[in-house]
Amino acid sequence: MFDMNYYIQIGSYKLGLLQSVEIEKSVDLLTQTAVIVLPGVVYNQSLDHEKYIKAGDSVLVKLGYDGELVTEFEGYVQRIDTDDDSLTVNCEDSMYLTRKAISPKVFTKCKVKDVASYCAQALSFELDCTIDSESHYFDKFTINPNETVYNVLSKLKDATKGQIYITDNKKLNIHPPYTQKRGDVVYDFAVNIEQSDLKYRNESDRLLLVVANGVGIDGKKIKATAGKAGGDVDTIEVKFPVSKEALQKMADNQLKYKSYTGYEGNIKTWLIPFVEPTWSAKIIDKDYEYKEGTYYVTGVKTTFDESGGVRTVDLGKRLVISDKTANQ
Repeated sequence: MFDMNYYIQIGSYKLGLLQSVEIEKSVDLLTQTAVIVLPGVVYNQSLDHEKYIKAGDSVLVKLGYDGELVTEFEGYVQRIDTDDDSLTVNCEDSMYLTRKAISPKVFTKCKVKDVASYCAQALSFELDCTIDSESHYFDKFTINPNETVYNVLSKLKDATKGQIYITDNKKLNIHPPYTQKRGDVVYDFAVNIEQSDLKYRNESDRLLLVVANGVGIDGKKIKATAGKAGGDVDTIEVKFPVSKEALQKMADNQLKYKSYTGYEGNIKTWLIPFVEPTWSAKIIDKDYEYKEGTYYVTGVKTTFDESGGVRTVDLGKRLVISDKTANQ
């Protein structure tokens, strides 16, 4: 039996009591979040959180067993919600730093890197942008008055479906989907998978229709589609003027990322092993060896409370099939 441990520091305040933590990370989200719930009343006295915690404070969350702690989240307090029974501290990762004003500007005939460079300059950050293709070429891109850097990055996220994040050295990163592979983990149905909600699908049988909605250079609504109708629908909303050709390439790229032979869905595990989005997860299934392979982790939700620590791991594109399957 393992003892559950945590270390959580908000600003200069180290938490002594904890009700729960929920951490959500996903390649589909611009912001990674943590929700920390504290008891609002301690020993029959209300906790005066304003003395210790405020918006903008740095946040560090470490979780683990038997004193072996792993850093699960680093970021900032975004807001604090209170009720009679608890305090809820809502936190964001370093994307919190992008919630600052940016000067309006109109780009014409520009690439993602042009807009990204303008955002990095507004933040006084370095830039690492590897998205540079015709499918992410904008005929016109407008940054409106009163917008924040966060708003602009959200537009880029919607258009590219790429990975956008900030590293500790204050570097803004923007990369194509499925190109960032930052770790490896192994899951075995007989060893460390507690539950699963997975479906195995063949690419040839997969019914997926990608619908991309946008606005043309002339201000009129345009639409592009890719894939097969009759099944799942994945919708892309492009919030700036774009050519019909560029919109079609966005739809085609999204279909390529979502269509594959293999598992889709999620598995539930404990805190061990550690995993994050962008990791490669090798799935071992001795009962169905043809389903084995390495999958791209697209999302991880981690919950930690008195009932235990649990991860829900979302699997995306199959990166590598197993040797046994390949030899069939």
